[in-house]
Amino acid sequence: MLKLIRLEWKKNHIARYIRNALIVAGVLGLFLFATAYFGIANDPDTGVPDTAEGYNFMSASVEMVTGVTFLIFTSLMLASFIVSAYKNKTMNLMFSYPIKRRNILISQMLAVWIFNFVALVLTKLLIYGCILAGSAYKASAFPIDYDMTHLSFYAQLVLKSVVTVSVSFIALFVGLVLRSSKATIVTSFLLILLTQANIGDYTLANRPLFPLVLIALSLVFAFLSIRNVETKDLI
Repeated sequence: MLKLIRLEWKKNHIARYIRNALIVAGVLGLFLFATAYFGIANDPDTGVPDTAEGYNFMSASVEMVTGVTFLIFTSLMLASFIVSAYKNKTMNLMFSYPIKRRNILISQMLAVWIFNFVALVLTKLLIYGCILAGSAYKASAFPIDYDMTHLSFYAQLVLKSVVTVSVSFIALFVGLVLRSSKATIVTSFLLILLTQANIGDYTLANRPLFPLVLIALSLVFAFLSIRNVETKDLI
């Protein structure tokens, strides 16, 4: 499986995605640092941050911005690695290899998942670290409500990253069913509402079981994406 994953990275020119991830990390880092220390999110009349309820802390802003961005980024990679491979008949050639189709598809999904999980975790650490370092010289417009010396900080960071990247499997399933890369990407935008856990005025964001429910739901859709892949017709 590891060989198949490395093959997927090589075949899809992973260096290009590494470059894009670095650009994304840099842009997000600059934006959030400016939000914290240069007042770009402040109300011009009051001079205080103009934010929605529940997002008036630094960690909430970091998690929302990085989560939304990498959910879309992951879905774009899934569309490129898998859905497009079906559409342009590249998958036909791969399925002619003396390897189980299921293993090929799983390796593609894991190649995308691993890359984006690592990229998301590193991006968050970079942003959290830069904002924390900046607080030594200037007061942040948003209260810094995290402590990078506590193990719980890293546990929550990893769990939230797992949820964000895994939810993209729902978008993959929709893309495969509709035979459309665009459907995969559009679905990722719709899933932003789900990952933010807000439904109207009701929120699930602070419910401890919600991330586990999302992970379980994502695994169900991942299973549905590979079910019967050995026998079903190619797109």
